[in-house]
Amino acid sequence: MTSSVMNRPEGKVLETVGVFEALKQHGKYETGQLFLHSVFGYRGIVLFPWHARIYDRDVIPPIKPEPPGSHGSKEVKGKTHTYYQVLIDTRDCPHISQRSQTEAVTFLANHDDSRALYAIPGLDYVSHEDILPYNSTVQVPIQHELFERFLMFNPDKTTPAPPFSARDTLKAWQEKNHPWLELSDVHRETTENIRVTVIPFYMGMRDTQNSHVYWWRYCIRLENMGSEVVQLRERHWRIFSLSGTLETVRGRGVVGREPVLSKEQPAFQYSSHVSLQAPSGHMWGTFRIERTDGSHFDVRIPPFSLESNKDDKAPPAGYTF
Repeated sequence: MTSSVMNRPEGKVLETVGVFEALKQHGKYETGQLFLHSVFGYRGIVLFPWHARIYDRDVIPPIKPEPPGSHGSKEVKGKTHTYYQVLIDTRDCPHISQRSQTEAVTFLANHDDSRALYAIPGLDYVSHEDILPYNSTVQVPIQHELFERFLMFNPDKTTPAPPFSARDTLKAWQEKNHPWLELSDVHRETTENIRVTVIPFYMGMRDTQNSHVYWWRYCIRLENMGSEVVQLRERHWRIFSLSGTLETVRGRGVVGREPVLSKEQPAFQYSSHVSLQAPSGHMWGTFRIERTDGSHFDVRIPPFSLESNKDDKAPPAGYTF
């Protein structure tokens, strides 16, 4: 069975890229695994896995007898789930229409401007169930500036493993940048068939005039699990800082867009940044969604923590080897 890249412009001939492999129901995909993204349709390759904790507010925990004197707990229990650090094929980036950007990793730049960010394009985090694995006989099947720095073609006919293995530069890069790459917590909640998934990342701390400023990146995906066409119109955020401040942010759309979520294009994903003058805090809120008949409803954004790393070090100067 051959596979083709989705979301190509009209009139373009679809391109054969390889042969689909069986999905892994158990275990994880290995470094060098080629795949198509099941939601956004791009070609990619797995660099290494992350073991994240998913806090899913749609999952009802089993009722357990409570000890005398307890007042009941509404805490959402985390469940371990595998995500992957991947490279995106740069040829597919222009065609990923339901993403506000195709880079998923940003760092604080190493100079005095505390708002300066350094982006690594074409680096993404992908959940295990979004992987559609395939194989290819092409020695450089993915076009990305880091592909040949991180991976080498090393076929072994005696094993079913992918023919690409990690170079020492990938292992060194992962180890060096681990605090700024690490994916640890994923938060998820569904309201009226619209599922919101949030992944926060700590980016580091900056000294500014007599205070510390802590920075986080957060990635949000909205998914329409139903058949009704809807459009995101407004966002409403509440940002609480450990210093005691509570900020309210309202605005049109997200990152300058008001995406439509339909059966054909059910998902939209974007990343943004937040800073606090405290080492931790919380964020939560709602998205105002509009139906085709003009009526509205609010979709909950699951509350999530903003936590700084205890072993806070100076941020890296981009990806170095």
